[in-house]
Order: sequence, then C-alpha cells, then structure tokens
Amino acid sequence: MGALALVGNQRELNHQRNVKKYQEISKRKRKEDILTTSQRKQRDSEIIQKKQKVANEKSMQTREK
Repeated sequence: MGALALVGNQRELNHQRNVKKYQEISKRKRKEDILTTSQRKQRDSEIIQKKQKVANEKSMQTREK
C-alpha cells in the first residue's frame, strides 16, 4: 500500500506543477494582449526584419568563402 500512496502523491505533484506552468503561460499571454493589433504587427515586423538581416549576413559570409 505504501507504493500506491507514492504514486498518488507523484500524480498530485505533477498536477500542481502543470497548474503552475499553465498559470505562468496565461500571465504571459495577458501581457501580450495588452498590445494593440497595430503594436503587435509593428513588433512582429521588427522581429522578422532582424531575422532577415541576420540571414542575409550569414548567406553573404558563406558566399565569400
């Protein structure tokens, strides 16, 4: 019976961890929801431009070699 109690306890611990994890995820989503649609689009376009710039620089370096 002791082993079964440990399994139940482990299940409860996993449940608590998952609840905490999803609460943190929902907090992050709420912070993102604060942005307006235009602000979110602006942020996303800046991120994409940075990624494209890095990719272009990387491809130029490989061409030079």
